[in-house]
Amino acid sequence: MIRELVRNLEQKYVEALQGWEKAFSEAHHRVIRYIDSVNRSNGQVSQALYQDILQLTQFCLQQSEQFIRFCRTLMEASEPISTNPTAKVVLNHIIVESEYFIGVAQTILYQQ
Repeated sequence: MIRELVRNLEQKYVEALQGWEKAFSEAHHRVIRYIDSVNRSNGQVSQALYQDILQLTQFCLQQSEQFIRFCRTLMEASEPISTNPTAKVVLNHIIVESEYFIGVAQTILYQQ
C-alpha cells in the first residue's frame, strides 16, 4: 500500500517493503497451516502443536515490533513520506493496528 501511495519512494525503502511483504506472506502461510492443523485436530490439540503455536505467536509478535520500528524509520527518514500527509496517516494506522496485534499476542503468551 505504501509503495502505491508514495510513487517516488526511495529505492532502498521500496526494496525493504518488498522484503517485508515476502516475510509477512511467509508468516501468513505458516499461520494458515497451523489453523488447518487445529481444525483437523477436532479439539484435541497436542502439547507439541500447542507449543508450536505459541512459538509462532512469539515470532509474529517480534516481527510486528520490528515492522513498527521500520514504519517509524520510514516516517522520519524518507523525504517523500515526510512530505505526504496521507502516507503518514496510513503508516500511523498500520502502527496502531500492529500495536493492537502485539497486545493480543502478549495476552496469549503471558497467560502461559
